[in-house]
Amino acid sequence: MTRSQHTILLTRYQRGVALLLILLGSLLLWPLPSASASSNSVPHLSHHPLTSSGERAAAGTGGRLRWRYQTGAFVNSSPTVVKGVVYIGSGDHFVYALNASTGKLLWRYQTGNAVDSTPAVVNGVVYFGSFDDYVYAITANTGKLLWRYQTGDGVWSSATVVSGVVYIGSYDDYVYALNASTGSLLWRYQTGNSVISSPKVVKGVLYVGSTDHFVYALTATTGTLLWRYQTGFQIDGSPTVVNGVVYSGGEDDFVYALTASTGTLIWRYQTGNSIDSTPTVVNGVVYVSSDDDSVYALTASSGKLLWRYRTGNVVASSPAVVNDVVYVGSEDHFVYALTASSSTKLWRYQTRGLIVYCSPTVVNGVVYIGSWDHYVYALNASAI
Repeated sequence: MTRSQHTILLTRYQRGVALLLILLGSLLLWPLPSASASSNSVPHLSHHPLTSSGERAAAGTGGRLRWRYQTGAFVNSSPTVVKGVVYIGSGDHFVYALNASTGKLLWRYQTGNAVDSTPAVVNGVVYFGSFDDYVYAITANTGKLLWRYQTGDGVWSSATVVSGVVYIGSYDDYVYALNASTGSLLWRYQTGNSVISSPKVVKGVLYVGSTDHFVYALTATTGTLLWRYQTGFQIDGSPTVVNGVVYSGGEDDFVYALTASTGTLIWRYQTGNSIDSTPTVVNGVVYVSSDDDSVYALTASSGKLLWRYRTGNVVASSPAVVNDVVYVGSEDHFVYALTASSSTKLWRYQTRGLIVYCSPTVVNGVVYIGSWDHYVYALNASAI
């Protein structure tokens, strides 16, 4: 997705909020019983434990809401859960640290623009990017700023931290390598367009996509180009590297499998629309979602279709696979839990807004996910 497309999404969101405010204003003008509106008001930032809403399985506790926390805007960032704390960004410019068990706010840190980047937490430090053009490093326990590095444009890409180096992309077309302790620049590599894909580093090689249509392989130490593979359109999602194979989805509707050493095409599979998600590879199966409203399961070796599950709208959220269950969000407002082997729906939970780019994180039997309704949710992952 280009920055202009991101602006369109924000405009779409803002128009939706404006319409909601108009509707709410109309309701307030309608004759009502004597109860005051303020008596039922919800704080701008709030924590709701055990609120019952949405659709869940008829039996068992799968999809049951444990808690939800309200931020000040849409949530595209995906949650990172470390040592009982949920770290997540929001369109309200803040990064939040929440108690994973209760949803209670521990701290929040304000940047200068929306935080769609997913936080990386390594050695007690939280690394992330913001649309204010900066890459940040803050303390995980207090949210205190350690350093920030200014790129040439907004940062949607999420950081990968390996061997004391922070790797991240920017809308200024560059991939950056920064010293994790100081934020000083080690190297940067210029692609042909914006980099919103998040780098992956495996065995000393950095893999990343760019909106210039290419998947890149660079040396992690120097940023030297090893190879690049051209797809049919821009790459928004991030690559996954498993067993010497790079899996990546593209806006040209295809899922690609490339040899990690040379970038040679092994196979590609065409979905019905563009792919914004990052493939997840588990037990020889590639799970990936598409803007054609579907989640796919493909054989990792050949790209053969195993199953396809259709939701009610675009699926840009990346699947998480834990204990043979696939968890994913959809723009139809639902979080889904599907069997990994057959795509049987175990449960679904309805939020009050689109789930666009936020992907679920599953830790200790809890599914954490954010929505465009401003909330971060914690749901029971158990299916039976």
